[in-house]
Amino acid sequence: MNRISAVIITHNEERNIERCLASLADVVDEVVVIDSYSDDRTPEICRSFNVRFEQRPWKGYSDQKNFGNNLASHPWVFSIDADEALSDELKSSLQEFKNQQAVADAYIVNRLTNYCGSWIKHCGWYPDRKMRLWKKELGRWQGHIHEEVKLNTGATMLRLSGDLLHYSYYTIKDHLKQIDLFTDLMAEDNVAKQKGGLVWRILISPTVKFFDSYFFRLGILDGYAGFVVSLMSSYATFLKYV
Repeated sequence: MNRISAVIITHNEERNIERCLASLADVVDEVVVIDSYSDDRTPEICRSFNVRFEQRPWKGYSDQKNFGNNLASHPWVFSIDADEALSDELKSSLQEFKNQQAVADAYIVNRLTNYCGSWIKHCGWYPDRKMRLWKKELGRWQGHIHEEVKLNTGATMLRLSGDLLHYSYYTIKDHLKQIDLFTDLMAEDNVAKQKGGLVWRILISPTVKFFDSYFFRLGILDGYAGFVVSLMSSYATFLKYV
């Protein structure tokens, strides 16, 4: 049997964490939660499940996730965010994986995002492929923002069937708050990389982003939600460069 440790980082996730943990029950062999001192009901909810719950100061996405991975007891790590949950098909895929010989070193899943109550299947948001299951010793998280697992050279990857359900934003206000946070981080990253040409980027990139998301990536098929997602993506692009 391939034993799996699920690793989650949290901070004030009382709205999401119960759904996430419930979806993992009877699927993974261990759940490790690294909490950066939530002041809502997150700790209480986590402790009501059979999880290993640890708290430490926030040190960045990659650092928090790698700390959790180091605490994992089993050879396979499944990384999941607090606002995500396993679909029934993905649960079946993981259970099947556990009972068969592994044929790859890492596995990718498709992520399907729920935006203010609507599932977004276009806009470049689906399939949002994420590498979330891997042999613990073969990869570590890297990156300040949009962090990703860097696997050892030669590691092999396959895809698991089923979607990782991502409950991203409940309201437009939630999305605007996240845009404000992430565009600050992305702007700092661009400055560190000494990216230039800001004037033309400010003028052109937001328009290109909207047309790419809404028309070329068929956001128009997602109705009103697709229009809002495309417009928000354009706005975030503008803020990042301005």
